[in-house]
Amino acid sequence: MAPPLLTLKDVNLTFGGTPLLTGAELSVSEGDRICLVGRNGSGKSTLLKIAAGQVEMDTGERFFQPGRTVRYLPQDPDLSMYGSTIDYVNEGLTEGDDPYRGAYLLEVLGLTGKEDPKALSGGEARRAALARTLAPEPDILLLDEPTNHLDLPAIEWLETELKSLKSALVLISHDRRFLENLSRATVWIDRGVSRRMDKGFSHFEAWRDEVFEQEEIDQQKLAQKIKREEHWMTYGVTARRKRNMRRVRELAELRKQKREHRGPQGTAKLNASDGDVSGKLVIEAKEISKTFGDRVIVKDFSSRIQRGDRVGFVGPNGAGKTTLLKMLTGELAPDTGTNRLGTNLEMVTLDQKREKLDLTDTLSSVLTGGRGDTVVLGDETKHVMSYMKDFLFSPEQARTPVGVLSGGERARAMLARALANKSNMMVLDEPTNDLDLETLDLLQELLADYKGTALIVSHDRDFLDRVATSVIVSEGDGLWREYAGGYTDMLAQRGEGVTVRKVEKAAPPKREKQSPSNGSAETSKAKSKLTFTQQHLLKTLPDTIEQLEAKLEKLQSEMNDPQLYAKNPDRFSKLSQQITDLTAEKDAAEEQWLELEMLAEES
Repeated sequence: MAPPLLTLKDVNLTFGGTPLLTGAELSVSEGDRICLVGRNGSGKSTLLKIAAGQVEMDTGERFFQPGRTVRYLPQDPDLSMYGSTIDYVNEGLTEGDDPYRGAYLLEVLGLTGKEDPKALSGGEARRAALARTLAPEPDILLLDEPTNHLDLPAIEWLETELKSLKSALVLISHDRRFLENLSRATVWIDRGVSRRMDKGFSHFEAWRDEVFEQEEIDQQKLAQKIKREEHWMTYGVTARRKRNMRRVRELAELRKQKREHRGPQGTAKLNASDGDVSGKLVIEAKEISKTFGDRVIVKDFSSRIQRGDRVGFVGPNGAGKTTLLKMLTGELAPDTGTNRLGTNLEMVTLDQKREKLDLTDTLSSVLTGGRGDTVVLGDETKHVMSYMKDFLFSPEQARTPVGVLSGGERARAMLARALANKSNMMVLDEPTNDLDLETLDLLQELLADYKGTALIVSHDRDFLDRVATSVIVSEGDGLWREYAGGYTDMLAQRGEGVTVRKVEKAAPPKREKQSPSNGSAETSKAKSKLTFTQQHLLKTLPDTIEQLEAKLEKLQSEMNDPQLYAKNPDRFSKLSQQITDLTAEKDAAEEQWLELEMLAEES
């Protein structure tokens, strides 16, 4: 049997005095398809970085076969040192690699290779990093959340691409369907220790429950043994002193085992604050349409959404899911057609970008809305500490600024705050982002029991299958169609999945000679559709956005100091507010530029 390509043995790592990994192990052989799973903060990403050689462990062994290649996809790629996306991708190639594969992957992922890395969105940077990681076709691929920022067509393409590669694969993802389709072995990081099962992710949850049940049995046996020893110490017949001292030491060791045992991390308790009952009819849209410039976003769409429906919205990025959602909820008026909202609606929204969180606010202030130390859940009042515990936060985190929380913790905080508001209609934009699998299970149960109506934008196929009563899908060219059931039901009815949004390319120039005056007239005609102010903004906004990004990068580098809050909380608060304000300003500028660019392209 061939030796493994990569092994990690007895990995120990401590952060800030708290053990993160205690004896974790990982072995990767040729052809392996391993999914790395565990709760948020369990150390999955850290173990993957150790495997990639990017993080040093305190103690342990790492062996990597000489002459082999490994590529690692980080969650937050840094492209700042490169002139273009193709430069970034090609820099990862080595001698013998296909020089054209990087350009092919960029094109498949919706990039040209000419993009300025400083002007990329988070999703575009992620796609470029994915192209760089896959281009060399290495012996081992280490992928940390590869589906983040990808739409459904890109996720399904990535699945097919990874299945076709000969590379061994270790991946971290919260996308159940993605893990089920790709994994053949599972490594579970739990309380610092790794366990391996040579079966794919579809078997993981049953295995995990068996481990927890056996652990509970073992703890009960330990408690009974301690009780017997304590009884012997009190009532047993006195024997030789040496024998007694041995049993005293054994009893002390048993008590230590019980005291130091770390039980499984609890599960979040999700309960929504139900508002008053809405009318039976929640939304009625009749032939609503919306265009931006000459581009049709929604065309003659009709739907009736009734109380209790859970409607999923799917489509490629840029298809107009958010626009359609805003029209249905009354935030955006249609150009034509009518949209009627039902009576007595109380709406709560979960924003996918977490932008509504003030990074300077403490966790307790976010959950209570800055009003005292209690959370009102419908007719029930709960102390904020108890509510924090329901969402797996420790009491010590009550005064922690949300700016220092992890992505998963911020997701839970946003979810906790949204569920505390009285509602009979939820609008959830990518609610599964950064949530671990256990919390996803509970969110699904909550939506199943929710008495109101839910509108859900998601790229998570498994989540839609478990939750949605119908799915509204982009058919292209502004057409949207509703299918009964979840994502799999939609596939069966439609015959295909979500397709990439079609972007019309400019026709190639004709070979006939054109007079300069004619070309000039055409250009003038195109520009005439933009006002002078719009033309000026279209030209100057990219520079403005670049300046804002440079300011943000400078502030963020200072913010990344882990000791900043302890050393200078005032500076931390000031930086957080500046980052929040600049981010909002940059997003507004980008949105304005995109609208103008769309108008210019269509004209």
